[in-house]
Amino acid sequence: MPINITMPALSPTMEEGNLSKWLVKEGDKVSPGDVIAEIETDKATMEVEAVDEGTVAKLVVPAGTEGVKVNALIAILAGEGEDAGAAAKGGGDAAPAKADAKQDKASISPPVGEMSTKSTEGGAAPPTSQSVAPPSGLPAISPTKGEISQSSGERTFASPLARRIAKDAGVDVSAVTGTGPHGRVVKADVEAAIAGGGAKAAPAAKAAPAGAPASAPAPAPKAMSDEQVLKLFAEGSYELVPHDNMRKTIARRLVEAKTTIPHFYLTLDCELDALLALRTQINAAAPMKKTDKGEVPVYKLSVNDMVIKAMAMALMAVPDANASWTESAMVKHKHADVGVAVSIPGGLITPIIRHADEKTLSTISNEMKDLASRARSRKLKPDEYQGGTTAVSNLGMFGIKDFAAVINPPHATILAVGAGEQRPVVKNGEIKIANIMSVTLSTDHRAVDGALGAELLVAFKRMIENPMGMLV
Repeated sequence: MPINITMPALSPTMEEGNLSKWLVKEGDKVSPGDVIAEIETDKATMEVEAVDEGTVAKLVVPAGTEGVKVNALIAILAGEGEDAGAAAKGGGDAAPAKADAKQDKASISPPVGEMSTKSTEGGAAPPTSQSVAPPSGLPAISPTKGEISQSSGERTFASPLARRIAKDAGVDVSAVTGTGPHGRVVKADVEAAIAGGGAKAAPAAKAAPAGAPASAPAPAPKAMSDEQVLKLFAEGSYELVPHDNMRKTIARRLVEAKTTIPHFYLTLDCELDALLALRTQINAAAPMKKTDKGEVPVYKLSVNDMVIKAMAMALMAVPDANASWTESAMVKHKHADVGVAVSIPGGLITPIIRHADEKTLSTISNEMKDLASRARSRKLKPDEYQGGTTAVSNLGMFGIKDFAAVINPPHATILAVGAGEQRPVVKNGEIKIANIMSVTLSTDHRAVDGALGAELLVAFKRMIENPMGMLV
């Protein structure tokens, strides 16, 4: 039977991607593990492997195509002994005999780096003249089974098992995001919604008393359309640069963060003189190694490396602040995984130093250099930039004195680091000159209250001003 190859979901937030390059051509034989394509996500360009054996019968989506939706058909393989021409004609349109019985087991997103494949036996049902378009821009499917959304009136497709679990748990299945073929809600989706405490069925609205005037809610303000914006500028005075996937994702996540997370901000000044002196000593003691460019030190610490370590140790000293918010529970982390904002062409990305609380400064420094280098060439793996327990954003190298950063979900905190500069300070009643760095902690008030956030920032300041504590 023909084997359908669909656009894989290479990260939990991926909705579409660009098919940058095919590394196979029609007629080529492939085996599991063979790299067959390069997919550009919003954060990185990744090589994708085949998970089935066969002959490439048809490349449905040409190389260079942008905005290919997850689960969209991109290629067809002919199985062993099957004619490639026949497979190319028959692939992508065969309906499953018992889809409901199989999808709860087979519809989970494939492992990162593997191509999602579904043979036409147990594949997706073909669109018909009566098909409807499900939410999120997923391909249309035949409305044979589904729930009607109480809010939008649209039909939600779910397996019988998923519907039964949702009903028993009081979960509105129409509010659950499906990860099955064509957005179908499966068992794993409902269980995830239950665990997260979301998608509860909305209580029935109470009828208004007889004679009571109907009060319509105030309409939400609408953003200006593209056409309205462009009319504000003189024709010929601008050029249009289309958004790429990264910029679209950054915009969406920033709106989500600022409109759903109640931010509050705390600022402290940290004296850097002891830290700068220790950094100089550590770098001077670095052993040398031979390279093509001659002898170079094994490590070279930056102030930012020491900020990462100090933030990690502060989180371990104030463990209640090392948390993430979910609707059903507080997630208390056992380690400090510190994300570090890195500017790259077209946007930014936040690679993560895992277990930064346990690593030496030299290890953090070398890891950060490697991650930043691969981030700029978009070669990071998803597990290198997803998750984390906090983040650091440093604009000190641009001379920025202080700023407030936007929290990056699922983090509850992010530290904005300004420039270290000489400032007058009062010590023992006398004016002295010291190197001072201003830092601002942005905090999710749902997870970290004011006093707790202040305690965390004071712990960070203590580490920065007494840096020998980071060596023991």
